[in-house]
Amino acid sequence: MEITSTIIGAGVVGLAVAAELSRTRKGVLILERHDSFGQETSSRNSEVIHAGIYYAKDSKKARLCVEGNRLLYRLCEQSRIPHRRCGKLIVATQKDEEAILATIQEHARENGAEALEMLSARQIKAMEPNIKACAALFSPSTGIIHSHRLMRHYASRAQKNGAQFVPNTTVSRVEKQGDGRYRVHVVYPDGQTDAFSSRWIVNCAGLESDRIAASMGIDIDRCGYRLHYWKGEYFSLDVPRGFIGHLVYPVPQANHVGLGVHATIDLSDRVKLGPNATYQPDRNIDYSVNPQDRQSFYEAARRYLPGIALDQLQPEMAGIRPKLQKPGDPARDFIIAEETSKGFPGVINLIGIESPGLTASPAIARHVATLMAERG
Repeated sequence: MEITSTIIGAGVVGLAVAAELSRTRKGVLILERHDSFGQETSSRNSEVIHAGIYYAKDSKKARLCVEGNRLLYRLCEQSRIPHRRCGKLIVATQKDEEAILATIQEHARENGAEALEMLSARQIKAMEPNIKACAALFSPSTGIIHSHRLMRHYASRAQKNGAQFVPNTTVSRVEKQGDGRYRVHVVYPDGQTDAFSSRWIVNCAGLESDRIAASMGIDIDRCGYRLHYWKGEYFSLDVPRGFIGHLVYPVPQANHVGLGVHATIDLSDRVKLGPNATYQPDRNIDYSVNPQDRQSFYEAARRYLPGIALDQLQPEMAGIRPKLQKPGDPARDFIIAEETSKGFPGVINLIGIESPGLTASPAIARHVATLMAERG
């Protein structure tokens, strides 16, 4: 197979891009350093289909999330991917938070998200008897999804279209050639190396996407491409089935470092709390959950779930967010850039693709395909 388009990284976004590009292009190759797809951020998250509520107006996060929300529900229905449009409550537990809800409601309207309804304490209690809040916003288009089944769908679609998936392959660097193509250098688990040429490079490497960009010769500090790792832990909540029927979020943290410790349900109605947001200055990949964090999770959750007990919380899992901001920095948008202006025609870098990357994945894939079509 002549390789024309190389996608680096087989997370949910890389797989979505592969599925989209392989519809009309031959020679699509997907490289993944792990032995299977979706082993990092894509499988260590809340599995939420977001509505596009919080993100800056006219940002890629807002636009692609709102578009992706609609595309994803349609895809799930057509392809029988397990999901549920359960809805979400953003709750105010103090009176001074009600004004924040009104601001969020207007922001969501500006982003084109499905209309949010303001609820009173009485209405909240009727919907969710175990929640205590003085007001809430209800988002009807927020839902949950089986993320592995979604990724499996994308992978299957890409491979049926002729794309080739190569696991256990780490990209060490990407080298620009004189003929308009790129030399991709790879390392296998046994230490053996190899290299091949490709016309297009789509960098979907998630936690390593800034390293891949730097390997090409892009100054990632000057361009604002350097990633900062934030760890997010989850605790399961041992409660009866049906304890909550919606996702429950507090008002968000400043600069969207995280959305606060929220309560989510999965498709089997298990409840988990999280994630928190802990900056990892050394970019450690540590998926352990510190049992001592149980107390802080409990205190955060009992503000809106006062009936829970500390011993109902058990360590669940952790994930790492590839964010473009350090502590104290303002929120940053997705970077999805075709790099001709930097001297790298045919390279598309996707960097800082954190939440709502899963929701936005089908829209991101279309956007990448459009960038490639415009370039020719």
